[in-house]
Amino acid sequence: MDKETSILILGAGTFGLSTAYHLAKAGYVNITVLEKSPTFPPELSAGNDLNKIIRAEYEDPFYAELALEAMAAWKSPLFAPYYHETGYLLCNSAAAPEKSKNSLLKSLESIRRRPAFQGKITPITSREDIRKVAPAFTGPMQWKGYFNSFAGYAHAADAMTAVYSACIALGVTVQIDSAVWTLNYSGDICTGATTAGGKQYDAAVTVLALGASLGSVLPEIKRQVVAKGSPVAHIQLTAAEAASLRGIPVTYARDLGFFFEPDPRTHLLKICPSMAGYTNYYYGGTSLSGLSLPPDDSAFIPARDEAMVRRLLRETLPALADRPLVGRRFCWCADTADSEYVIDLVPGKKGLVVVTGDSAHAFKMLPTVGGWVKDVVEKGRQDSARWRWKEGSDAAGADISWRVGKTTDFKEVEAEMRRDPEVVKAKL
Repeated sequence: MDKETSILILGAGTFGLSTAYHLAKAGYVNITVLEKSPTFPPELSAGNDLNKIIRAEYEDPFYAELALEAMAAWKSPLFAPYYHETGYLLCNSAAAPEKSKNSLLKSLESIRRRPAFQGKITPITSREDIRKVAPAFTGPMQWKGYFNSFAGYAHAADAMTAVYSACIALGVTVQIDSAVWTLNYSGDICTGATTAGGKQYDAAVTVLALGASLGSVLPEIKRQVVAKGSPVAHIQLTAAEAASLRGIPVTYARDLGFFFEPDPRTHLLKICPSMAGYTNYYYGGTSLSGLSLPPDDSAFIPARDEAMVRRLLRETLPALADRPLVGRRFCWCADTADSEYVIDLVPGKKGLVVVTGDSAHAFKMLPTVGGWVKDVVEKGRQDSARWRWKEGSDAAGADISWRVGKTTDFKEVEAEMRRDPEVVKAKL
């Protein structure tokens, strides 16, 4: 491709930003990114978050290797300020189902013999083992699993902002508040897109990086990708409380949920329940991110998930178990049936590339995923069968091996919505 080829990227989340960054670094000078959110980081991007786990544990060794490459990139100058190698405590509670136990064992097996993890893994078989790696935890924690010191987390929104700034410095044009209404075609050739405001953007290559809202622009994706939301909540700590938990490992009971060390600026402790995800079929036959439930916001979590969060806290930090939850919201991802990404040309179309299927394990790849997209854009094909278009697959009906529980639609939990008090008050 000529370096002056016009490239249009739809979506400025993890996939879209990384793609723009890698293309610009490679010398492409005519790159435009359209993002529907009026603010940055994008409101519904999964990357717009306090923190995300950075680890190489996977049931599939293929992704374990890719994660190790990404972790090396997290230590490069652009990304290093946002990566914190606090370690990763991965366990199951005493009541964990067999599915959760099996998933943990497969994840451990994918890294156990790799040279990078020699001397980094400590078995966890007793409360005393946990006390050695996380002395701040005061709960009973009759957990079994392991502690991996070669892992941690990234300050997600900050890292996104850094990549955004790097893109701007490289000459990329980013237009926020620019929701795409339709793709434009000349025969079977995609020629760009038109925004909801009626502005037309022409391009030789269009890259769709629309996350969980992809189906609204590309209905051909059908059920091979399904939008799923996962609850997120926070606890507001005092400065002293946050300091007492500084340096704790990312802690994940596979059957209960996970949390991180408190954010050093806001003193918020982010905590997420373990569950299989919520679909959102209020739009009809396609599950899409965002809610059409009154009131139209995502500032809630269902009561069942709040109960899970409080159980996790009683096991680990019982003094916080009854504290108010704040900053409740949903984190949206695009699941595939096999948790594989889709990075490919759209069949039957020319000049149209799709990158999707983050399947709740993509943010760690922020430094590297754009390079994979760049390769497809330049070659005009996807060489890896794993990442090709998955015609006929049904992500909605799949039982994902590493997801605990059963996928539920929002219609089933309308009566359970628990919103932050300040949100409720603002809407009265």
